[in-house]
Amino acid sequence: MQVPKLVIFDCDGVLVDTENLANRRLAEWLTAAGFTTSFEYCRKHFSGRSMVSVQKEIEETTKVRLGADFVERWNAGLPDLFAHGVEAIPHVREFVEAVRAAGIAYCVASSARASKMHITLGQTGLLPLFEHAMFSATMVSRGKPFPDLFLHAAETMGFAPPDCIVIEDSVAGTRAGIAAGMRVFSYYADPLSDRDGLAAAGGILFDDMRELAELVPIR
Repeated sequence: MQVPKLVIFDCDGVLVDTENLANRRLAEWLTAAGFTTSFEYCRKHFSGRSMVSVQKEIEETTKVRLGADFVERWNAGLPDLFAHGVEAIPHVREFVEAVRAAGIAYCVASSARASKMHITLGQTGLLPLFEHAMFSATMVSRGKPFPDLFLHAAETMGFAPPDCIVIEDSVAGTRAGIAAGMRVFSYYADPLSDRDGLAAAGGILFDDMRELAELVPIR
């Protein structure tokens, strides 16, 4: 396997542990709005997705209406939700620093808004490592599972898709990376991760960031 020229990190679930906090709140909000659901359902079906795409799917497939201000209300509540309890994914800092030390370009590309990434990466002390290159689904017309975000990140950073790898933890993100023509390494350490879904989407599976350093040639 060739040494990548660009490593693209997803944020939630790859760099920072936020998926459980976010999906518990999302299940509460959706249920209150009339879309009766569970944390487990949200964790499996909505992880890695933008709230715009979640709202669109629910309103196109059900009679539930979340309100024109749903996304804005969601984003307004994130500073409070992530004020405490957000931690870096175990051992991911060491891998990021190894990539940087090897002189390989890297960035973060997330379904989340840049403002949310500043909060969560800031809470975990990872923000200084990524401030130079942060890409959000708000920068493209279609979010994950479409390839637009990863293609935008690669083009902006100046690299062709085959020279890029993606580090993901969601099925939607894995599909997006594969659709972009990139190699995708899919992290499934969370007990609620959809391991079978990640494999079916084409991801190279791993469950420990220390293992990733062995899978990805960075020297």
